[in-house]
Amino acid sequence: MNRRTFLGDAVVAGLSGCARSVRPAGLPAGGLGPDRLPALMPIRAQTDRIFRITVCVRPFRAAGPRLDVERVGDKTVVHNYGHGGSGWPLSWGSSSIAVEMAMRAGERNVAVIGCGALGMTSAILLQRAGEKGTIYAKERPPDVRSARATGSWTTDSRIALTSAVSADFPARWEKMCRTSFHTYESYLGMAGNPIEWTDRYVLFGESKAMARPSQELDFAHYQDRVSDLTPRSKPLPPGTHPFPSPLATRTSSLTFNIAGYSRQLMNDFFVEGGRLEKVEFHSPAELSQVAENVIINATGYEARALWRDESIVPVRGQIAWLIPQPEVNCGVFYKGVYILSRRDGIVVQDGGIGEMGGTTTRPRSQIGRLRRGRWKSRRSCTPECVGELSIVLLRGAIDSARTSNLGVGGIPGWRAGSAGSGDPSEKLQWVPQREDEGGRAESGRPGNRHARMGKSSR
Repeated sequence: MNRRTFLGDAVVAGLSGCARSVRPAGLPAGGLGPDRLPALMPIRAQTDRIFRITVCVRPFRAAGPRLDVERVGDKTVVHNYGHGGSGWPLSWGSSSIAVEMAMRAGERNVAVIGCGALGMTSAILLQRAGEKGTIYAKERPPDVRSARATGSWTTDSRIALTSAVSADFPARWEKMCRTSFHTYESYLGMAGNPIEWTDRYVLFGESKAMARPSQELDFAHYQDRVSDLTPRSKPLPPGTHPFPSPLATRTSSLTFNIAGYSRQLMNDFFVEGGRLEKVEFHSPAELSQVAENVIINATGYEARALWRDESIVPVRGQIAWLIPQPEVNCGVFYKGVYILSRRDGIVVQDGGIGEMGGTTTRPRSQIGRLRRGRWKSRRSCTPECVGELSIVLLRGAIDSARTSNLGVGGIPGWRAGSAGSGDPSEKLQWVPQREDEGGRAESGRPGNRHARMGKSSR
């Protein structure tokens, strides 16, 4: 696959699709009726509007999340970790199961280790069950790994392998999913919109066959079990949408504005008398230091080292963050690139498998490798998320397409590729970046001066 074409087309498509919606010729004044497209505003996707690049290491377990009970000395430990890319979506349902297990121990004083998505929800559910609520953690939001998640309703993202789960896991997954969904309903309409419904657009070429990264792992997919929770995808025939692709679909899904949502959870926890202590545990034996006899272990990827759990496989994902735009309120997926506008930033991410086995949280620049034609996938592995690269490519693609027009109602827009070329990277020249120790480009703004006009190397 030509990654330059792949990323360039995808991001240009996302921007074009977020241009204002107009009535295409031949359609009645009422547009598409009750389900007609809303006004879609353009994304200001300049490289100097990237305010950060983050990397999240997801804790994937082939058998699915660990939800069981273990005795450690005189402590009862309930494990609640290993949710892959579905930590936020499944958090309330999974934590409900963990809290139920903890309460069976008969103790009236239960603690939680970890302050990410699973830790916060476990602690709040303990409070609702009548417990005091204490969290022991070395970090709290916004410094936890959960704060770097995509923020979408992806309930079976890297959740398990079909060949490795127990026979009852699909039913347990469905229970977690439905419990979480109905809990999230109570956060809709709150000040700041910590949780909200937003539209999603999936763009296709001539065929509606979804292009998926080649993979040899049998990742479990269970969305059909809960298809009643969210709207069905509706086709958008050619000429009814502003995207530079023949076919598109539209649906709506939950969006997690994680910065505001995490703050809401922490406020809820403290209002009910919750206590948070900054502690770092290095081995299970150190749990003897805490007063509580029942502990919910919600340490996510950290459980691999803390519990010597080699079943946890890290899946590394990288995101570039554009400055938020309140007027943009949708997500676009095209050729593997995912763009999601949230209240706390516009996410640009490779929507593929992620980097299996990647452990570093330092952002990586792939521009040099791409230019030299060395973008190679390893067995059961695709390249890491390349939001940074998407935006660098986007800038040149927009420059080269600035005189083109979508031809939708006369509204200026961008077409995939420059005049006379189907490849938006045709006029780009790639220059490798050097990163500082903090993982950002030396200019302070990632990708700032690394796409310039000229004939690209092949």
